[in-house]
Amino acid sequence: MRKIVLLLCVACIFVCTFAQEPIRRPDLQTSDGEIFDPTRKEVKQDDYSFSMEYRIEIGYAQNYQWSRNENFMDMYFHGGRIGATFDFMLPMHFSLQTGLLIDLTYGQRQEHWRSMDAPSVQEEYMQHRILQSYLTIPVRAYYNIGLWKQLNMFFFTGPQIAVGLTEHDFLKPHISSKVETWLQDKGYHTSEYDRLNNEVSRFNIQWAVGGGFEWDRYRLQAGYQFGLNNMVRKKVIDNQHMWQWGWFVTFSYKIK
Repeated sequence: MRKIVLLLCVACIFVCTFAQEPIRRPDLQTSDGEIFDPTRKEVKQDDYSFSMEYRIEIGYAQNYQWSRNENFMDMYFHGGRIGATFDFMLPMHFSLQTGLLIDLTYGQRQEHWRSMDAPSVQEEYMQHRILQSYLTIPVRAYYNIGLWKQLNMFFFTGPQIAVGLTEHDFLKPHISSKVETWLQDKGYHTSEYDRLNNEVSRFNIQWAVGGGFEWDRYRLQAGYQFGLNNMVRKKVIDNQHMWQWGWFVTFSYKIK
């Protein structure tokens, strides 16, 4: 009987001892103070967020008008470019750019004519001095490649439309009266005028390709723009064609 009582006492002491020991539970509190919920699923974080970049751009531009007909001379135009661009940042190192760019270029050339008077052979020419101004609206796709730290290399391509504001020809004739009368009868101008009014189209649809380098907020780029449409508006002779192509080197600064 004493053995039974002794065993019961030992059992009671054992149960009371372990009943007072606290039950260990997992730590449900995270380091930031929030309560951890084991049933909650973690939401995958997307490292891409939509953003925009604004840049001011300035540089050199050269346009080239070339034709298949003698009535429109092949000419180079040299000048500057200035404007502002907006970049829409996209995933996978892509971006889309648009903006407003203004080109102001100047070109000159002499146009010689056959003399109708033998003594005036050396004087039969027209001096063309043309001042161009175009507003360009690009839509370009950029692809950026990281090289080292903040140094990136990029390539771009896309369409753009150039809207002619003015293409004034400060024309100075060095011709005899007979040649001047003959030119006027054929519909040629013999005094200064704006070529966009009746000869050359104001709209030049182009395709641009190029590339460059970017460091921090600074970007240096160069590209070529191919004219796609015929620029001849008033045809003195049938089947006249003229295109305007060009290239540029610009420097831009990101203001935001």
